[in-house]
Amino acid sequence: MNKHSALSSVLADVNVANGLPNEHYIDPTVFDEEKRSVLYANWSGIGFGKDVPEEGDAKPVDFLGMPLLIVRDKDGEVGVFQNTCRHRGMILVETPRKIGGAIRCPYHSWCYSLKGELRATPHVGGPGQNKHEDVNREDLGLIRVRSYVWRDVIFVNVDGTAPEFEEVHGALLERWEEFDKPVFHGGETSSFKLEVKTNWKLAVENYCESYHLPWVHPGLNSYSRLEDHYNIEERGQYSGQGTLVYRQLTDQDGATFPDFDGLSEKWNEGAEYIAVYPNVLLGVQRDHAFAIVLEPVDQENTVEHIELYYAKSVDDTPQHDGLRASNAQLWKTVFEEDVFVVEGMQKGRHGMLFDGGRFSPAMDGPTHNFHHWVATQVENGSAG
Repeated sequence: MNKHSALSSVLADVNVANGLPNEHYIDPTVFDEEKRSVLYANWSGIGFGKDVPEEGDAKPVDFLGMPLLIVRDKDGEVGVFQNTCRHRGMILVETPRKIGGAIRCPYHSWCYSLKGELRATPHVGGPGQNKHEDVNREDLGLIRVRSYVWRDVIFVNVDGTAPEFEEVHGALLERWEEFDKPVFHGGETSSFKLEVKTNWKLAVENYCESYHLPWVHPGLNSYSRLEDHYNIEERGQYSGQGTLVYRQLTDQDGATFPDFDGLSEKWNEGAEYIAVYPNVLLGVQRDHAFAIVLEPVDQENTVEHIELYYAKSVDDTPQHDGLRASNAQLWKTVFEEDVFVVEGMQKGRHGMLFDGGRFSPAMDGPTHNFHHWVATQVENGSAG
């Protein structure tokens, strides 16, 4: 009863609501519950298409203790499988690599195609006998995990119960329809990760509001002020913030990155930063974009995987290598400025008398929207 009465306060209107109770940030039992009801039951980010750029590329991922394998097949499609052999449960791929012919289990050499079909079962019927009437290969392919790639982020729905990705995120797909075109990763300098001592949810909460800008990001705030921002919140779907004063980065010669084609005027100086629930943070600007996948390690630790993308490929725009490196450094500085905040809030959640906190009705709508969504998922999961 206590848990649900605490969550009923979270589900109240933002003017009177409390935030999620402390145990949602510091209790391993609740972390495990959220793993199932929030992260496995919805479309969660686990990686990026750019990590498996070519046919046969495979990358193992540990998602909350579950071994997964991202593979690009011969049709250029990205698939995600449980990284577990159907024979004796051996891990199939330990490190990222190129797979030539088949995914071969290192234990007894059972082999799978890049689409997960079981292709070979050496000596399964005895020495030299590679078939057995009771071992039906068609039933023993790798277990495929539902996946969807959007803006190069690979989303998965582990428990298989979520509605289709396009249905869940239809409103957001429509909102950013103008950006529905190829994105090109900015190369080595455009990829970095931050290991942060915080619960993953605090990274989402901080990202989706602009309230903290004047104090935490003074450099950014010097030209992108609090009053230049607006809240974005769709109940039960996503939230974030937008700015009306995005300024393009220029190099010493005044050059800028090429814009994405066909954008409307609102994006000349507009940009938006949205949390795609549960654990993906996206940003779009006229000339580049970024994607962040939050990897929840445990209730007190998160890895932020950050990737920057552009309208034109690195190969086509070598003259912008320096500008890309500068842009990456700028964003890295902004994201690093947030670390002390999310780590400080995590420490604060160990204050046993903290009641989840109050929200500014004017400024914290996007954060409350996320709390409301998490509480709804947890309640639905408990009911299930």
